[in-house]
Amino acid sequence: MSTPCVLTVEDLSVGWRGEPPLVEHACFEVKRGEVFGLLGGSGSGKSTLLRCLVGLEEPLAGRLDVLGAGPPRLDATRPRYGVMFQAGALFGSLTVGQNVALPIQRWTDLPRAAVATVVRSKLRLVGLEDAEHKLPAALSGGMRKRAAIARALSLEPDLLFLDEPSSGLDPVTSAELDVLIVTLQRALGLTVVLVTHELGSIFDIVDRCALLDRQARCVVAIGTPRALAASADGRVSGFFRRASGGA
Repeated sequence: MSTPCVLTVEDLSVGWRGEPPLVEHACFEVKRGEVFGLLGGSGSGKSTLLRCLVGLEEPLAGRLDVLGAGPPRLDATRPRYGVMFQAGALFGSLTVGQNVALPIQRWTDLPRAAVATVVRSKLRLVGLEDAEHKLPAALSGGMRKRAAIARALSLEPDLLFLDEPSSGLDPVTSAELDVLIVTLQRALGLTVVLVTHELGSIFDIVDRCALLDRQARCVVAIGTPRALAASADGRVSGFFRRASGGA
């Protein structure tokens, strides 16, 4: 029995209207329970593609189906997916706990005590139980990323989108965050879609990936990281060489 898909992308083109598309005719599926990477160099359109997948941008053409509900909609329906943005996007005037509580307060009728319990449980999942009453400015970069993941998990999503989770972190902190992502994915049964260009993250946590190429303006390969790294297509193997610092 085949694993069901939670995200289907068919003939999708993304970019800005009136300008050449950043990505054209993208087609791929994300299977339930896997970690799927969107890879590509700077300007390849991977972050713009992610914004379309979560409903922040309208695609230029094509079809999206997220969790069997059609295209993503930012409306009055409680979202079934969570999003961690590249810089965390935490509200600086709110404490970490208040940031995590926001989606719960917006989309549920839980009493205050129950919200507080959920917030503490999510912070415990990411190892930030002692940071609940701190402001984001008091946290390290890695801690802010963890807090953003806790907020993304606050509504018990089936699908988690992560935009460059390791960006700006030192190698040790980045590796620790990779371990956290895999631990959460396995413990909670999550499907994860992440944008990344970090070679360590790609090989350590990604099951399958789609590689976007800036010049081709399309997805040039889909497969496991090791299969793509060994590809005979120079655009594909070249990305992995450049990411590793090779010539």
